[in-house]
Order: sequence, then C-alpha cells, then structure tokens
Amino acid sequence: MLAFESERPGWTAPILHTNVSGSGPGPGRPLHREAWIGTHFGVRLLVANAGYLLLVSEGRVEVSRDGKYLSTMAPGKLFGELAILYNCKRTATIKAATDCKLWAIERQCFQTIMMRTGLTRQAEYTDFLKSVPIFKNLPEETLIKISDSLDETYYNAGDYIIRQGARGDTFFIISKGRVKVTIKQPTGTEEKYIRTLTKGDFFGEKALQGDDLRTANIIADDPDGVCCLVIDRETFNQLISSLDEIRTRYRDENVERRRINEEFEAVRLTDLRVLATLGVGGFGRVELVQIQGDGNRSFALKQMKKSQIVETRQQQHIMSEKEIMGEADCPFIVKLFKTFKDRKYLYMLMESCLGGELWTILRDKGHFDDSTTRFYTACVVEAFDYLHSRNIIYRDLKPENLLLDETGYVKLVDFGFAKRLQHGRKTWTFCGTPEYVAPEVILNRGHDISADYWSLGVLMFELLTGTPPFTGADPMKTYNIILKGIDAIDFPRNITRNATALIKKLCRDNPAERLGYQKGGISEIQKHKWFDGFNWEGLRNHTLSPPILPNVRNVTDTSNFDDYPPDADQPPPDDVSGWDSEF
Repeated sequence: MLAFESERPGWTAPILHTNVSGSGPGPGRPLHREAWIGTHFGVRLLVANAGYLLLVSEGRVEVSRDGKYLSTMAPGKLFGELAILYNCKRTATIKAATDCKLWAIERQCFQTIMMRTGLTRQAEYTDFLKSVPIFKNLPEETLIKISDSLDETYYNAGDYIIRQGARGDTFFIISKGRVKVTIKQPTGTEEKYIRTLTKGDFFGEKALQGDDLRTANIIADDPDGVCCLVIDRETFNQLISSLDEIRTRYRDENVERRRINEEFEAVRLTDLRVLATLGVGGFGRVELVQIQGDGNRSFALKQMKKSQIVETRQQQHIMSEKEIMGEADCPFIVKLFKTFKDRKYLYMLMESCLGGELWTILRDKGHFDDSTTRFYTACVVEAFDYLHSRNIIYRDLKPENLLLDETGYVKLVDFGFAKRLQHGRKTWTFCGTPEYVAPEVILNRGHDISADYWSLGVLMFELLTGTPPFTGADPMKTYNIILKGIDAIDFPRNITRNATALIKKLCRDNPAERLGYQKGGISEIQKHKWFDGFNWEGLRNHTLSPPILPNVRNVTDTSNFDDYPPDADQPPPDDVSGWDSEF
C-alpha cells in the first residue's frame, strides 16, 4: 500500500469514478440500469485519483456531497470502496479536517494481488487432488471445478475430525498442520497409534465412493490447529462427469456463416440509409437502416465512438464482441452481418429485432406470470447452451439486453462483456450490471460461465416481480445485499414453489453448486420441475406460440421502441492509431 499525508487541513479528495459502458437512459426511460466494467488507468500517487481505496491512519476527514456535510471519518475508517472494483461516478468529496495520514491501494495492484492469489490457491488445491488415486485420472478442468468446491475447515488440537465407526460422506485434504491416525482395538478402550499425516496428505476418500463407515480415528495433533480442505459425496458426485460436453445441435453453423458473409460482402457503409434511432448506448447510437435498393429488409446499425472506446480502454472488449458475434449462428442470439469503420466510428450491421426490448414490455406490464417468464427464460437458456458449449461467458444478462423479433421470440444482444475462456479457466475482469453481478465477481475471486447461471436466477426473479432480488440505493449497497445471499431475500407469494426452488439453485453462493454448472450441465435446468411440460423442441423449431406477439406493421416500424431526439453532440475526434485494423 502507499502512504501519504495531507499538505494541510482543507485538502480535498473527490472520490469515485466515471460510467464507462451501458445502454444509458434516454428520454422517457427512467430506471434504465447502467452496466459497469473495471478499467485500469496509469498508476499515479494522487489521492484524488478514482482508482484508490483509502484508509484513514491518522487524523480526521470530512465527507460532503453537493456542499452538504455528511459525516466525519476517524482513524480506521476507509472510503472509495467502489474504486477498488471499477470506475464509476464520483459520489462525494473528502476534505482533511486535520493533518492526516492515509493509506491507499490502487485498483490494478489490488486486482493483480487477488488474481495471483486465486490462481496460486487453485494450482495448489489441484496439485493436492492429483496426488489422490480416485482423482488422478480426471481431466484438468474437472479437477479445477472440484478444487473450487473445496471448503476450508479448522480444528483445534485434540479435536476428533473423524471417529472410528461413525458414518460419514466427507473427504479431507490437510492444507495446514498435522493429524494422528489411531484405531480402537476390538478388545479394549485404548487407541493404538498408527501414523501421522501432514500437509498434502488426505483421508476419508472411501466415503466419496459409498463406504460411509469410518475405519479409524483422525485427531488434530498440532498446537497451532489444523486446516483441512473438505468436500462431501453429494458435491463430488455432482461434479465428476462429462462436464464440458460440446453439443452438436449447431454443427451446420459454419455453412450458414459463410452464406451470410458472402451475401453482405459487397455492402458498403455508403449503401446504408438511416431511418430512425432504436437506442442510445455508452459508446454511441443504434440506428434502423436499410440497404440502398433493398426495401424488403431493415437492419440495426450500432455505431461506436472510437475515441471513447480508447479513452475507457475498451478496445479488447469491442474486438471480442465483434469476433464472438461474427462467429455465432444461433436463433436466440442477434446475428451480426458485417462491420465497418471510418476515422471516427466503428459500425456493426445486425438483425433489427423490431419487437422491442423485453425491458420496455416488463416496465409497461409491471411483471410477468409464470408461463410468460418460463418462455423468455427458456430462450435465454438456449442462448447460454450455445455460448457455454463454446466456452463463451456472456456476463451482461438483463431485460434491456433481450430483444423481441417480429414473431415474439427473444434474442440476446450486446456482447460487449462476452469473453471466450480457456478450457476450465477463469477471468477476473469486474463487469456487469450491479443488480446482476455474482458474488465471486464482487469478491474478485475469478469467475467463469457459472456467473451466467447466477444472473439467470436474478432475471427469473425480476421477470416474475418487476424488480431484481438484490437492489440497493447505490451499487455498494447492492453488492452488500448480494453478498448476504439469496436466502436473505423475501420471495413474494406470486412466485411459485418450483420457481423459487429453481431461482435458489441458480443463485447459490458457491459457483460450483449452481444448477447448470454441475455434471448434468445446462440440461439440469431444462429438466427442473419448473419446466415440466415445457415444449423445448417447439421452442428450438420456433413452432411454439410466444406469450406476447408484438405489433410490427412493416420492416421500418419502430413503434415498439422509445423515441430518441437527433444526436446533438459534436462529432468525436478522429482516431487513426490503427488499433482497430482487424475490425
């Protein structure tokens, strides 16, 4: 950490950050949530820098907002918690009331420490597992999932970890300290010492295979205590299977992508005629356009300011969005037909889903019933099935990113936070919409596709009630509510028992325990009781009648979208640095 002292009382440190991404509320769009993503700025020893978490070591500081005094902070208090996660809006002014000394840690340093710690711990746990006979032949990605499921349990010297003759279904690996193994003789009360086990040794492995009678005593035998990594039989059985089966449902997609590429190969940016604005986002606008000479179709043209992308350091995410959407061929994901660029903007020519945003319909109706929610949730499940089978994590699920086509089916849009992961690996970037962020993202422990299943549970709750389960007055309050868990949330009576059960299984605190992430994969969600009787085949074939049929009069009808005024902003500066050469 960095230490510094204020030059004099009255020195001010405005804190917290700038919104860098999201759809953004336009006119007539109250409560439209913003998405956030962490970005790394240069390390500078400036207390006013938004990238520092600050701890008062000596003296006192005053907190104010808009010139109004809020509170005084004494030694031991900290501020700027959100700065350690990502850039967001500056929310208060901190003024030194006396000479004071502060400790600071910069965001990039904190995230690097957390990532390295997580990777080191994962590697250590995986190495432990490889030394166990029943684990040694399992694939690396399965071992990683098991290592993520291990719980740390502590024992004091003299504690019986296992008692001979007791029933048990738990397996232990010693990560700290030592234990002694004893056996009680059949003809007597004394225990015979057998051996001592230390760090890296394991016991209780037979319990995972069904032998639940313990054959020896295991006693903590270290004055400083013993720490064990523990997994039970149920969790183990949920994880050991073909966890990452690649499905073949979309095996003909390369043929379809080649056809699309050939069809739009000759289209130029100058061939596009702008008709209306469909939405306003963090980097620009989405326009409804037609290709000159083709009056039978319309498209959505997403335009993004290159200078703003560079300013917020989102180049890699934009390139990833183009790559993932350019390869995707799934009926539940908006298709990308072609990309363009000039000196000021990047452009993505996509399907125009003229049924509007699901968020708009939810806002107008208040909430959906069980069957309506089931249909839209199933569409998302199909999109996730396609993405996750290709090791792609989506990370920005919310009603705002679900568009209805003219038939009433839902498609996933906006892949700015999507990322292709290495097999069995995690990512540490903080991103998403506050109400939908999984706890492991907040805690900087690394996350993978399991975070998408958490957000699926949140989406179900919001569609059924009109409000996400985790909502606070500001992002930090929202994150604190999330960390308390789904069991701390009151479920309204209109949510059925089966829907409640599914939401709670999707929103488990431990990512490895979430439905969809275990050995049955996403099919476990499809087989859940809440989906009993649902026509999955009809959904995939688009023969199932949707619950809401949008009114779309023609290919240029924008009545299902809010009205947006013309862009009054000055044109952005040119960017000819070449970072987008592959766009």
